[in-house]
Amino acid sequence: MIDIHSHILPGIDDGPGDEQGSLDMAVEAVEQGITTIVATPHHKNRTYDNEAASIEKNTTIFQHLLNEKGIPLTVLPGQESRIHGSMVEGLEEGTVLPLNHTNFVHVEMPSDSVPRYAQTLLYDIQRAGYIPIIVHPERNREILRNPDLLYTLVQNGALTQLTAASLLGKFGKDMEKFSHQMIEANLTHFIASDAHNVTSRNNVLAEALEHVNQTFGIDDYYMFIENAECIVSGRMVHQMEPQPIKRKKFLGLF
Repeated sequence: MIDIHSHILPGIDDGPGDEQGSLDMAVEAVEQGITTIVATPHHKNRTYDNEAASIEKNTTIFQHLLNEKGIPLTVLPGQESRIHGSMVEGLEEGTVLPLNHTNFVHVEMPSDSVPRYAQTLLYDIQRAGYIPIIVHPERNREILRNPDLLYTLVQNGALTQLTAASLLGKFGKDMEKFSHQMIEANLTHFIASDAHNVTSRNNVLAEALEHVNQTFGIDDYYMFIENAECIVSGRMVHQMEPQPIKRKKFLGLF
């Protein structure tokens, strides 16, 4: 099992503050059956700036530590970059880091809005040869109010990644309901932990995937597992035709 979104590297963002906290996260992941994690520190989110070279260095250091401790986990370099107008330039200059040096790149929206330039920027990212993955759109309030916006972004070529905890209701009923609607409408392509620690934001990826298996069936279960594998190897992901989320199913929110 592969986790494509985790704040496991120590001391560089709002993940663990020290190496022991990161090792605890690694042990928790391995106990779930996770073999590979893409480390995705925050970048350009007004609090943290973690450019590619720094992430690569810290990933290498942490992998050495895992090897020394005998923890059977592979950690690969990635980044969770907040959407900003110079993302394409960052990719070209090497400060914005695609996942494991493939052409997949995480894009985080602000929690309350989708910038007016988002659609144009996501298109420009694709024109530059990269595939944008919108992370945790179910936690974006503007998308929750207007799900057609997400449909348009996916229809235009963006991929999306759900947070495992959202699917399990750990961020509240609104996000849980919307997460299920996203799967039903083929509006998401990945499930990842977005883990930050082993207490308040721990890794529940295995539980979420089993929930998919029980709720949506074995085909969706394997699709999410295989799509994560496609990410780290740079292969094309499985996609189904996206569908709009019907407003009548959405009136309970807010």
